[in-house]
Amino acid sequence: MSRRWSAADLLVALAALAAVVTVGLVAAGGHRAPASRAAQVQQIASGLHCPICKDLSVADSPAPLAQQMRQQIEQDLATGQSADQIRTGFVAAYGDSVLMSPPRHGLARTAYYLPLTVVAGGALLVLTLLRRWRRLSTPDDSEAPPPLSAAQRLALRRAVERLREEEG
Repeated sequence: MSRRWSAADLLVALAALAAVVTVGLVAAGGHRAPASRAAQVQQIASGLHCPICKDLSVADSPAPLAQQMRQQIEQDLATGQSADQIRTGFVAAYGDSVLMSPPRHGLARTAYYLPLTVVAGGALLVLTLLRRWRRLSTPDDSEAPPPLSAAQRLALRRAVERLREEEG
């Protein structure tokens, strides 16, 4: 049984490909290093949760502890530490709860992969339902009438000749 792709199948495949490319481009362009030291401090501080304030980052918090943390970030950058090293230091001091976004290890990793898994599962479900719907909408070969026997073909041919003689 040969299967041909319909325009709807190609459209769904192109839409899925466009979604994957868009997600990849967004994920690839999300982490750019800031140009100045102040911008680097702001970027690192915006990824750290203020231990005292509720729902505020270290960058946005007016608390004295957040100000000390910003100064610590600036000093650590001056000594040549990377952003990851600085974040690791704050996690060692305050735990994973100091991070504004879940860490990329352990069970917290599911926060990053679960949305992609749900989107991929949804796309697979849509494709499966689309294929099933197409299969139901096209006539099945088993519903075709059985082929004519030699005697039936001869009778049909005689009937057609008789009709042509009557007409002509």
